[in-house]
Amino acid sequence: MSATAPTTLDSGQRAAILGALALVSMLAFEAVAVAAAMPAIAAALDGLSQYALAFGGTLALSVLGMVWAGPVCDRQGPYRASLYGLLVFGAGLVVAGLAPGMHWVSAGRAVQGLGVGMLGVALYVGMGRLLPASLHPRLFAWMAAAWVLPGLLGPWLAARLVELWGWRAVFLGVAALLPPTALLLLPALRRLPALPEGARAGAPLLWAGLAAGAALALHGAEQLGALAWLALLALAPAAARLLPAGSLGARPGLPAVIALRGLMAASFFCTEAFVPLYLNRVAGWSLSEGGLALSAAAVSWSLGSALQARLRHEAARRRGLQAGLALLLAGQLLLAWPMLGGGAPHWVLAGWALAGLGIGLAWPMLSVLTLALSAPAEQGRNSSALQLADALATTVALALAGALFAGGQAGPQAYGAVLAWTLGLALLGLLVTGRAAAPAR
Repeated sequence: MSATAPTTLDSGQRAAILGALALVSMLAFEAVAVAAAMPAIAAALDGLSQYALAFGGTLALSVLGMVWAGPVCDRQGPYRASLYGLLVFGAGLVVAGLAPGMHWVSAGRAVQGLGVGMLGVALYVGMGRLLPASLHPRLFAWMAAAWVLPGLLGPWLAARLVELWGWRAVFLGVAALLPPTALLLLPALRRLPALPEGARAGAPLLWAGLAAGAALALHGAEQLGALAWLALLALAPAAARLLPAGSLGARPGLPAVIALRGLMAASFFCTEAFVPLYLNRVAGWSLSEGGLALSAAAVSWSLGSALQARLRHEAARRRGLQAGLALLLAGQLLLAWPMLGGGAPHWVLAGWALAGLGIGLAWPMLSVLTLALSAPAEQGRNSSALQLADALATTVALALAGALFAGGQAGPQAYGAVLAWTLGLALLGLLVTGRAAAPAR
């Protein structure tokens, strides 16, 4: 800690830290718990045809939230952005929790995504301004750690909530915890000044709206026909405006890093959405048993992240990045074995743990590379581009996976088609790793 930095925090700062960590844990729990509970939700509401949309809609609207939150933080302050995000996220939880049908669950999840996108930006900006710079590394380490426990216990707890009170408790239980969390977080953020000279949303918000709308239209391909696929053409220029130049073509350097992050996220999270569904509907496992795969991946992700921190030299980190993508690919191949009838479902656990190890190894390296390849004045914008690439690539991947799944009549062969798609994304990511390199020193 620097000599000029305060050595103690006031009660408002301490309360805000607790509130921020609680909120991060709640966001993590909601994401993991819904993934574990979605097979039961789809079965209860006869909504298997909208299974992918329930995940993809969340990501599509998060893009709009991310782009919207930045100017709100700058011009009105992180308090307003956090308040808006909490209200929108809470409204989405209530809509999903009271949903009479699967289309209302998908709508509620989409509204949640808008709130999550805002909160992701508002938390980092707000807490970054509230606390001294000397505490930032510790703060962001705490935020990262706040994801671990929900990843481990979230699937089991979601299954217990479904068994005891029904699937609606997963959404409404999180909504009930938002008010006390807000009371901890918001008072200190309210004291922070706005920056009247901050940038307006302007064109980026319009492009984000176009990207979100096009991604949602892709999920309606079966109903909208050719119109939905025209949305893919609209999505490309929108993504090109939101991401660094050359990202869509994986141009060497920073654009390749952004593209690789999108491919890796799309491959992993698209597969993860269907793993509990396969274990529940095809393998006959309970929700608790199916959630073990998600927990196994959470543990191995943490292990992979710890391993990458030990790689110091650029050559070792470059090989580690390639190894991470190779492990992700190998883990998905292990998944394919039981899905195609070649082994017991328990291999899914091993495969998904291996995939988690791979993405845990590679994921932090891309954040480090982004900072290394960015000028100081562009680090914030390019770090934001990583999150946008995650959301855009994953929601498109989910839309196409949903179409493949529906085309396979949701039978065992449908899971094979989805996995072939996500394997292709991982393989393409592995090929792109050679273009993502740190600058020579």
